[in-house]
Amino acid sequence: MAKMNIGKYAFLGGIAIAVLAGIFAGIQNFGLTSVILVVLGLIVGYMNVGKRERLEFLVATIALLMLGTAGITTVTALIAKAITLDAGQTLQSILGNLVAFVSPAALIVAIESIWIAEK
Repeated sequence: MAKMNIGKYAFLGGIAIAVLAGIFAGIQNFGLTSVILVVLGLIVGYMNVGKRERLEFLVATIALLMLGTAGITTVTALIAKAITLDAGQTLQSILGNLVAFVSPAALIVAIESIWIAEK
């Protein structure tokens, strides 16, 4: 029970830090923020994703990573033209932080999936 609570709080904290650091990108220390997001992502991947959720989690992660690496440029450009340049940069920063948070979790889940498949 305590394991699940730690994972739940790590997930909520990671999402909150990713969004807040993206909104206040000019104020945050990116090195420290990235390290915190990676550590929280590792915790989430290890503690939160069970056998039943592995496939769904990995598919959702692939979609997020593809959006984070390829699609965000187009979305950011559209938002920057439609609203303001700052809104586009903020969205790009938030998504980049979410990718930094979710990628380590996906790594752990993928390794666990491979490890279990090998047994």
